[in-house]
Order: sequence, then C-alpha cells, then structure tokens
Amino acid sequence: MAEISSQAQDDAKEREESRSVYVTGVGMKIPKEREIWRGWGGNEEKPIKGEVFTWNFYGFCTYFILTVLVPVVFPLIISKAGPDPPEPPQGWLQSFKGLKCPQKEMQLYVGLAHREITAGGKGFSPLAWTSISWITGIILSTPFLGVTAFYLDRGYGQQVVAGIATGIGALFCLPAGFFKKSGAFLPYIAAIVAVNAVATAWNNRHLGLLIRGFAGSKILKSQFPCRRSVGSKLSLYSTAAGCFGAVIMASFTCLMLNHSDQFTALWVVSIFSGLLWGLSLIHIFSTIRGSGGSDDTLDDSVPIVHVLSIFRFPHAAATLALNFLSSFMVICIFGSTTLYASGYLCFKSHNILFMWLTYFLVPLISLPLAHRLQQFMKLDTEKMLVLAFILSTVTSAFGFYYRGAIWSKGFMLLFAAIQGTASGLFHALGIVLLLDCTPAGKEGAFCSWYSWVGALGACAGFTWATAFPGSISKAFGVSLCAGLVGMILLIFGNISSFKGAKSAGHIIKKHKTTTGDHFKRSETSDIPNEA
Repeated sequence: MAEISSQAQDDAKEREESRSVYVTGVGMKIPKEREIWRGWGGNEEKPIKGEVFTWNFYGFCTYFILTVLVPVVFPLIISKAGPDPPEPPQGWLQSFKGLKCPQKEMQLYVGLAHREITAGGKGFSPLAWTSISWITGIILSTPFLGVTAFYLDRGYGQQVVAGIATGIGALFCLPAGFFKKSGAFLPYIAAIVAVNAVATAWNNRHLGLLIRGFAGSKILKSQFPCRRSVGSKLSLYSTAAGCFGAVIMASFTCLMLNHSDQFTALWVVSIFSGLLWGLSLIHIFSTIRGSGGSDDTLDDSVPIVHVLSIFRFPHAAATLALNFLSSFMVICIFGSTTLYASGYLCFKSHNILFMWLTYFLVPLISLPLAHRLQQFMKLDTEKMLVLAFILSTVTSAFGFYYRGAIWSKGFMLLFAAIQGTASGLFHALGIVLLLDCTPAGKEGAFCSWYSWVGALGACAGFTWATAFPGSISKAFGVSLCAGLVGMILLIFGNISSFKGAKSAGHIIKKHKTTTGDHFKRSETSDIPNEA
C-alpha cells in the first residue's frame, strides 16, 4: 500500500508540473522557475511576438515559389519566349475534347505542350523544359545541402547561409526575361530550385528552435500535447499566410496574361516574385539563434556522420517517404488538373483563376479550423496527416473515376477546396512530425533531408503530370496509388510522433532530484546570466 501511495503522489506531482506549462495562442505561459529550469536544460530562449510575426511573414514571402513561380510562371514565360505554336489538327476554336473554345485559350495551352525547344537532337515542350531545369536544380542543391546541413547545427552563421541562398534566388528572378530564348531559362530555374532548398532547410530548422523555445526540449510525457499544439499552430498559421501570398502571385499572373506583350508582362511577374522573396530577408536577419543543441547532441564532429544521422532514427527517416509521396500528389494533381481544364475542358482564364483562388484561399480558413479540430479531438500529428491523405486520395479517386466526363465548374471548385486543404495540411504538419522525431541540435541535418526530398517529390509530380497532359487518368491513377501508400505507411508503419520524440530525447521521465535542486545547482554554474 505504501508503494501505491508513493506512486500516486509522484503522479500527482507530475500532473501539477504539467499544469505549469500551457498553450495560449501561439505562445505559452511559463513561470519564472520554469524559465530557470529550461535554461539549466540548455533549451532555446522563449520567442517574442515579433519573431513569431516574422516567422509567418516568411511563409507569406516564400510559399509561392514551388506552388506558383516554378510550376506556373516559368512554363508560361518559356512558352512566350519562342515562336508561336502551330495550329492543332482540330483548329484553334475547338479543344482536344471537341468542345468549343476561344482561340486565346487554346493558344495558351498548345504553347505549353508544343515541343518547340531543341536540345541534343530532341524536342522539348516548355513544360518538359521546366521539369529538366527543376531536376537540375535538385542535383545542384545536393552538395550544397550536404555542406550546409552540418553548419546549420553549428555556431551562429546560420543566418548568413540562409541570407545568401535567399539573395541568390531573389536575384535570379530579376533577369529571367533578359534573353528571349527558351533554353536560357534552365540556369534560372535550376538556381532558384537549388537555393530555395537550402533556405527551406534553414526555415524548417528555425521552426524546431521555436517549438523548443515555447515548449522546452526536455519535457514530461504529460507535457507533450503542449509541444504538439505549439508546433502545429505555428506551422499551420505560417502555411495559411503562405497561401495568401500564393493568391497574390496567382492573381497577378492571370492579370498580366491579358497584356498584348505577354512575355514582358510575365517577366514583370518574375521580377515581382524576386522582390517578394527578398522581403523574407527581414525574418532571416531579425532572428539570431545559435546551434541550439546541448552537449550530448553535438557529438558528430564528422560532417558526413552528422548529415547521415537521420537514418539512426527510424521515425524521422519515415517522414521522408511521407514527404515525397505528399509532395508528389500535391503538384501532380494541381498540374494535371490545370492542364486538363485549360486544353480539354476549355475553361476560360478567369475560371482557371477562380479555381486557383479557391485552392489557395480556402486553407486560410480550413487550416486554423484544422488546428481547432486537432485540439478538440486531441489528435496526434500523424492522424492529421492521415486526414490529409484521405482528402487528397478522395480527390484523386473522383478525378480518376470521372476521367471521361465533362467536369462542371462547381465540381472543379469543390475539389479545389478539398485538395487545397490537403496541400496545406501536408506542408504544415509533415515538418512538425519530423521535428518531433529530431534530436535537439540535429534540426539542420534532418531538415536538409526533408527539404531535398520534398523538392524531389514535387519535381516528380510535376514531371508526371505534364508528361501526359491529355491522359488525366494516368496522373490521377498514380496520385491515388501514392495516397493509398501514404495512408498504409502512417497506419501500419508504426510512425508515431510521441515515440519519435521519445527516441529523440524530448520525452524524459521525472527527475529524482527536485526542481529546486536544479535551481541551486544552476545558480553556481549552469544557468546563463540572462536566465
């Protein structure tokens, strides 16, 4: 009986400690004693409101890069850089599905699909040339990520790495239309993709530091829901802000297509993209955080060992597969639907814009509501990702089943809303799952892998969607399979944010020494002065 009573008292004390940390909005209320304990544990300083605001602003300035700039704007510019495409067999006034169509809409689609670029004795369409440029950028990013992944977790030079990458990417957007030759766009796109992967790795790492700043690195089991709530809310709201930025860029692109000189007009879109991307430097250089790791996590002095350490953590490594599948689905569905609506269903430009607006605007409401749902139902991050896969799989299934039908505008807008929500959940919660499974001090290495795999999946999805622009069944069929595989991995693959956090060292058992003992010990040696 004495043992049972002692255990009950320990549990009561643990519950009392867990009540000292709770989530309020995007922040957390932590008593002064808790701040001292965190300082003794080597954790991150609690972020201020300004840092949280600039974090969301960074999402606003960068989310559009792989959702609008690379898959939409650059193929359009390339199609306008060459000669006018030849008239299709059915003529300009009829779509490839036999529907009546304005000549302007058909010329826009044929310009994207026509193989006008010659390289190595073979012809490539602007869409295919974008895919080649995209994969070239991923190849170029590999050695850069391999080098920067180590230094993102060491010292205080992380802002310099992210700042240089962002500056290069923004600059390469400016002269995109200087040479009116289709082949000249390969280095532009490749450079933008490569440096965006590096900047994305830094930003994802920074999210990990914010989470640890709010929730602490070493927490009790009962406090893990607080960490999960902070991480999901930060990421979901940043993604929502990014969707708003994508709305602006998508609307601006469609507006500029109404100009007579479409090449120059789209060049202006590229310049504006570079300027918007450059504004993200505000967040990069207004935030100074060091390596953020404790001594026991900075033990990989050899860079290659540090970079490959993700494979020692199965839960973290599994998120890479989920990221590839989700990135593939998102871009494949988005690209194939846009091409099919334009060249086969003959949707006018303003209807395409309405579809894009629905795709990007609905997450402004659905993502904050998703966080409320997660809190109300106490869902783990992996369960929310299952929901995202279900939504995306439903979209793929309906698209595949009705591949031979004439889709109505209402049908398109409905599934644009569903898929837009799924895309936002993938983008926001996939990285939260990874960071839960990432040891403190290894965020840079793990996020570099995550960024690279995500770019690879998006490129694969775009390539598959544009390789068969007239065969919607192939795009939706493969996306459907990818969604099913993703759900199987999440449900039966034993992927768990809690188990991953425990193996990463974030979850600890109750200390035998009291909190007061930590204070006394820290007062003499371990507490930083600012604690």
